Amino acid sequence: MAVGSLIPPSIEARSMSRRRLPFAFGTRFFVALLLGLIWLVPAWWSPRLIAAMFLWDALVLAAWLFDLLHLPAPSQLAARRIWNSALSLARANAVEIELENYSRTPVYASLVDETPLALRDQSPAIDIAVPIGAPVRQAYPIVPSTRGDVTLGRLFLRYRTSLSLAERWASADLGQTVRVLPDLEQARRYALYLIRSRQVEMEKRRRRQRGMGREFEALREYRQEDDMRDICWPATARRHQLITRTYRMERSQTVWIVLDAGRLLRAQVQDPSRGFRSSKLDYAVDAALSLAQVASQYGDRVGLLAYGRAIQRSVGVGRGPLHVRCILDSLAQVRGETAEANHALAARALLRTQSRRSLVVWITDFAETPTTPEVIEYAGQMSRRHLVVFAAVNQPDLLALGRSIPQTEEEMFRHAAALEIIQRRELLLRGLRERGVLAIDLGPGMLAESLINQYLQIKDRNLL
Repeated sequence: MAVGSLIPPSIEARSMSRRRLPFAFGTRFFVALLLGLIWLVPAWWSPRLIAAMFLWDALVLAAWLFDLLHLPAPSQLAARRIWNSALSLARANAVEIELENYSRTPVYASLVDETPLALRDQSPAIDIAVPIGAPVRQAYPIVPSTRGDVTLGRLFLRYRTSLSLAERWASADLGQTVRVLPDLEQARRYALYLIRSRQVEMEKRRRRQRGMGREFEALREYRQEDDMRDICWPATARRHQLITRTYRMERSQTVWIVLDAGRLLRAQVQDPSRGFRSSKLDYAVDAALSLAQVASQYGDRVGLLAYGRAIQRSVGVGRGPLHVRCILDSLAQVRGETAEANHALAARALLRTQSRRSLVVWITDFAETPTTPEVIEYAGQMSRRHLVVFAAVNQPDLLALGRSIPQTEEEMFRHAAALEIIQRRELLLRGLRERGVLAIDLGPGMLAESLINQYLQIKDRNLL
């Protein structure tokens, strides 16, 4: 994945006046006026000295006007917002603000960047000294808490000279929309894991251990540990010695990731590593990206179907970095919905699009009702044509309540209700397994790792 292309573009603008009267009195101006009140002490004995106080105030006002006239015009200050890396959900990042002074007077500036709550709790305030002709940068931290497109606004400036008697107000139009992506670090980590597993596989091959795949790779001389069924008799007849076939894991198979964005995936889960509550959908999106990255590097073709009441995002099967980038952009824009997802619509869309047998990884959740949930029924129907991995995202709070020991009567009733829900979920998943579906109940934090391990086991066992 080309990370460089994921970095938001920098934006630059000249500042301009904010109001009809874009200036104000500096802090030192008011300090100077207060110092003029010292003349009131001798004026108690000589009232004529009050005129000295007014003369002092006039001098301070003249100095303020002199300072104001020497302040650069707003158009002589250029501001830039610079991004150094891609924005990933819950990953600390930094934004740089650069200010350049094209006038002949150095200034001291106070900046406020208009940032949304999705990037940080409050707008950052920056104080920097801006010399003549040399751009100055200063960074402030952000931690994105929402995926998708977020909009940043203007940059507000208050600048003054070294006298600090007068100041001007200005703003630079740095409004832009940037995209917060799923967790890229997690996807890279699992891609690295796959590379290491390939190295282990190559080392095993050097030790003459044959893989479990059934895609023909090469011919070689027969060894004692080889299976007699793999002997190639035509090659044996030509060479007058036993020749066996070697195999590798099948490639160019089709993997579909089906992502439920309905109301059940909007449930919030506390994540200690992130410092704030994230939705199950955020974990599901991160897991989908990691799985797409690993499957693509493994040589398989990957497709994506994200749905709520309607199909939100659909990406056809493909492989390669550009295709993974397309999936990444689509996952960044998947939004949780308040209504129940239309599972029938997703199942029909996938069956209509994919007729040949493929691996379908369905990331969803279901309500523990007396009747069989709709998603359970459609997952069972889809297993007639495809190999389905049904990943149900559970609620850690519910599992913790089921494992706890009740101490009061109220806790006892809550404990019993939690056990009933857990048992109901297990019965529904057991029914899916009996119909040939690989059904697993996963915690949000283990979702990505478990799905990748499940995918690698399917490849190793040649289940597809």
